[in-house]
Amino acid sequence: MLWIKAFHIIFVTSWFAGLFYLPRLFVNHAMVSDDATLERLKLMEHKLYRFMLPLAILAISFGLWLWIGYGFNGGWLHAKVLLVLVLVAYHLFCGKLVRDFKVGKNRHSHVWYRWFNELPVIVLCFIVILVEVKPF
Repeated sequence: MLWIKAFHIIFVTSWFAGLFYLPRLFVNHAMVSDDATLERLKLMEHKLYRFMLPLAILAISFGLWLWIGYGFNGGWLHAKVLLVLVLVAYHLFCGKLVRDFKVGKNRHSHVWYRWFNELPVIVLCFIVILVEVKPF
């Protein structure tokens, strides 16, 4: 089970790198207006999002494997699963934003994206506390 836990941590960390960086690309995208930079950002956003999807699937798959192996006990795990679902929704919403930027339908300012970028950081803090402290 330690190998499974190691792979879970590796893929979670990799997925989070994408969840942290993609909204930073959105911040830059919302700030620029020249066509060459816009096209480059669209390509970067698309490639990063496409790369993040298998990382998310692997992170969740290894997490489910751990869940099956160790069992589902403790309220902390219920809370963690809820937060993982929040991250999945965030990830999918990022995909919608990538598509909106691609067709020129961005509706948010760079300031909004700066705040939006903070959600996965907050969720990560809560997940780490839940997993390590197991408060309930």
